[in-house]
Amino acid sequence: MAWTQQEVRELKEGRYVLIDEEPCRIISIQTSKPGKHGEAKARIDAVGIFDRRKRSVVFPVTHKVQVPMIGKRQAQVLSMTDTEVQLMDLESYETFSLAVDAETKAQIAPGGEVQYLDAMGKRQITRT
Repeated sequence: MAWTQQEVRELKEGRYVLIDEEPCRIISIQTSKPGKHGEAKARIDAVGIFDRRKRSVVFPVTHKVQVPMIGKRQAQVLSMTDTEVQLMDLESYETFSLAVDAETKAQIAPGGEVQYLDAMGKRQITRT
């Protein structure tokens, strides 16, 4: 299981939530007051970690949502090609390849270390 459950009232800005099976970082949360026969609702605005798409959802504050387990890890750059970088995790010594853009590729060099996010079976380089 790569996620846990939490009530909407426990979420905070800057934390993560799963929206449409995509891990997203919460930008803002607005709550409304309950009506005569209803319950309070919360509007969550978030941005996808991997695809950078903005998403908005509305849930009752007592609704349970999925919160992804996000790992921030260190890796060493083993080799580079035009579109990919081969990395080795510094804790588990696992090797894997990630696609990179030209801007990120210019900042890294073989033998250097990078930080990457690991969530829901996807990985992305965050710091060089």
